[in-house]
Formats: sequence, structure tokens, C-alpha cells
Amino acid sequence: MLLDELRYAHEELERLEQAIADRLLTEPKHIRTRQFRDLEISNLLSRIETQSQRALHIYQAEQEPLTTEIQSISTGDTFEEFYKQYAGIKDFHKRYPNEPVENLERAYKKVEDGGPGFAGDVDSMFTGEEAFGRFFDLTMLHEEYLNLPGVKSVKKLTYLQYLDVFDRFTPPQCNISRQDKMTEEYFSYVGTLAQYLESFIKRTKPLEDLEKLFRAFDDEFEQTWEKDEAPGWEAKNSQAKGGASKGLKTEGTGEGVWCADCEKEFKNDNVYKAHLTGKKHIKNAQAREQNGDGDVEMGNGATTNKAKIPALARLKERAVAEREHRIQRLAGTMSTEREDTRVNVERKAGMTDRERQQELAALYAEDEVMANTATTTTNGAEGGEDDEEEKVYNPLKLPLAWDGKPIPFWLYKLHGLGVEFPCEICGNYVYMGRRAFDKHFSEQRHVYGLKCLGITQTGLFSQITGIKEAEALWEKIQRDKKLVEDKKGGAGVEEMEDRGGNVMPKKVWEDLRRAGLL
Repeated sequence: MLLDELRYAHEELERLEQAIADRLLTEPKHIRTRQFRDLEISNLLSRIETQSQRALHIYQAEQEPLTTEIQSISTGDTFEEFYKQYAGIKDFHKRYPNEPVENLERAYKKVEDGGPGFAGDVDSMFTGEEAFGRFFDLTMLHEEYLNLPGVKSVKKLTYLQYLDVFDRFTPPQCNISRQDKMTEEYFSYVGTLAQYLESFIKRTKPLEDLEKLFRAFDDEFEQTWEKDEAPGWEAKNSQAKGGASKGLKTEGTGEGVWCADCEKEFKNDNVYKAHLTGKKHIKNAQAREQNGDGDVEMGNGATTNKAKIPALARLKERAVAEREHRIQRLAGTMSTEREDTRVNVERKAGMTDRERQQELAALYAEDEVMANTATTTTNGAEGGEDDEEEKVYNPLKLPLAWDGKPIPFWLYKLHGLGVEFPCEICGNYVYMGRRAFDKHFSEQRHVYGLKCLGITQTGLFSQITGIKEAEALWEKIQRDKKLVEDKKGGAGVEEMEDRGGNVMPKKVWEDLRRAGLL
């Protein structure tokens, strides 16, 4: 019945709205959980759109049958209509006796509350390098870029450098010529790159109106192309092309002779004429002729006018320029993810393979903990803060921060907290990290250990951790001190007096006596 279908559509809309509201009440901290929630909301919004269209169709296209059905219930014999519908329901269940009954109360509950999931398999949507949408994964596109015709002869870019220039299509960042951009390899490359960026933004931002964003990109490109302002794809006047092929000063800086085939300017006419007989020029001229500057033989043996071919080449240029424009706008929209990817690549470059494996294991363990926490939150919410402290997962034995949680692994590596520094003077106590090791020389434990060895001047024993080294240094300090006192003539020097009452050290008195001067 249309009335039941309409009622069901309205009830479904209310349940969907409530389900979305329940999911928006909390903001997940983990990116995987956040992606799962956003994808669920996106799918629920699609169901709202479907049910709304069904309700509008009943209201608009099926208004007369709906009115007839309502009148038959309200104006006719009520009991007759009731038993008629009741008989139809019994007949339906006789024909389909094993039809399952849908539990509408749990239909749109959250996964942790026992409801079905509407996000699909989030783990398979992203690669390990993307980390659930935090970073780009352009490694394959980087390899494809290095194999492009105009890039093979240039110094190879590293992956980190490629992340900075993959959306730059004009000099000096990009050295690919306009002729090389017309190849099938380049056209396939920019298409794959644009497709990946679109797929990435759709997966990471399912709640945004991306269709509107893409239409804005297309409209902007249409205006730019009509004004002939596309960077690197400005149209060349046909007369200028003809003059350039004859050696006229119509291209480049305007000070020399321009070769349209090689896209190069010669300031000397003789050099230009000698260039025309070179293999490179002949090859470029043939390629340019195939692209549209000569007569093209059709399938029926006829030839088409060469004036029509530049228009076809211009269409191909437009397709390439459109993909480049799309890549630039998408990269600008996801500038945060791009910078995060660059930082992540730099960070991983300074890690060993063992450290990468430990970080990956910690990431998977964190995912499991987040999933287990989400499923047990509703069952043990009364546990309080004590339960939350027991759930802290620390497989790498990282130090705890002020909030009681392990510090980030990158901070652990930055401060070198994985390096052990033992100190024999402190009773073979081990200090983790250079900072704690340097700081402990002025702390009570180290000072007390030095005093137990009879050392009083503790400030002179920085970076000394061995007992034998400290004792040897202290003995040397004492010997040097005694020698200095002896040279200066300390209070223990024996003094003598001559007959005139002059007081002098005994050593001086002996020297004067031997000389017979006393």
C-alpha cells in the first residue's frame, strides 16, 4: 500500500537522522575511528536521500492512487477494508514463510552497541603508506614520472623532491617541454595522478560536497582556457607559426631566429641554417608533422586538410592542460596532507629497518586497543579512571608523559631515550638518554658517590663515571696542588736569619753561606 510505504519512508528518515546525531555526539581521537565514523555518516546520508526521493515520488507522481486509498479507508466500511488488508498480509506470509523480520530498533545502531556497520572495510581502503588518509602514497607515480620521455635525461628527483614539484608543470620546477607533454606516456601519467588525488580526497573527506568542488575546478579551467591564460599552454598564432617555420623573429625573446620544430631560438642566422640539416631537427620536424602540421591520410585513401589537424592537436592540449589544472587545484586543497607526507618521509629516512618494524607493530597494536576500547566502553563505563589507566598499552616501554600516556615514538627517538648510559660512581645506575646522563653529574646521587671516594671538588669530575678514573684524577689533582704550593713557598718553609737580622728561606741562606757572603 502506498500509505504504508509513505509511513515507512518517514519512519526511516527519523531513524537515520537519529543515527547520524548519535554518531556526531562524540569526536574520535584516532584517525581510523574517525574515518569509520565519517564513512558511516556518508552512507546514512545517501540512504536519507534515497528515502526522501521515494517519499517525494509518492507525493508528486502517485498522488491520485494515494488519495483513493485514503478515501477507501476513511469513507468506506472500515472493518471491510481492515479484513481485506489483513487477508493480504496473511497471504504474503503464506507465500514467503521464511521471510526474516528486520529489527528496526538495532538497524542503525553503532557497531559498539551491537548494530551493523555501514562503513565497509576501512582497512582495505587505504594502503599502509597512507596511514588511513594521513599521508599520500605517490611512490608508483614517482617511478612513472622518472620514466617520462622528457625526464629520463634530467637528473633524477628523489621521492622527497618529487613531493614538492609533482603539481608544478612550468619552468623552472618542470623541465618537460611542450612537445614531450603531447606524448601518450605523459597524458597517461597526469591522468593517473589526477585520478589518485580525486580518489584520495573522496576517501578522506566523504562528508564534503566534492561534486561542487570539482565543478568549481572545471568552471575555473573553462574560463582560463577561453582567455588563453593556461600556464604553459598559450595558443600560438597560425601566422606566427608560419613565420617561425621560415625563420622569422616571432617567437622566443624576439631577438633571434625561432625554430618551431625544436622550440629553440638562435641568435645567428648561419647557426640556424646549419641547424636545419641536423638529425634532431629533422626528427622533431617529422614528429611535428605527424601531430598536425601536414596532410593526414584517411582510412579511405583520401587526405584531410592540414589546417584541420592543429585544431585536433589543440583539443589534445586542452585535455592535458585540464588534467594539470585539476592536479594543481587538488594538491592545493590537500596542502596539509602533502606537508604531513613530506615530514613523514623525512622522518622515516632517518630510521632503521628495525625501528620501522617497531613503529608498524605499535601502530597495529594501537588500532587493536582502540577497537577493544570502543567495544568495551559501553559495557564498563562505570569503571572510572582506574579502568582507563589499566588499558594503557605500551609495547615499546616508552616513558610516560604528564597525562599518564606513553610519549610519541618520534619524541622518544629525538631525545635518544633508547640509549643507555651507566655510571659506576652512582652504583652502576643506568640513565636513559644523553640529557638525563649530563644532568645527573650535579644531582645528589653522583655527588654522594664522589664524597664516599673522598673527593670534595665534585665540579671537576664531569663526564667521569668510573671509580678508578675518578680516584686517579683526584690523586693527580692533589699532586699538582702540592707542587704548586712548594714552588710558591708555602707556610711550611724553614726560615733562617743572618747576623744583620735579615730573614730568608733556609735554601737561600745556605747558598749565601757557601758563597761566603754571610
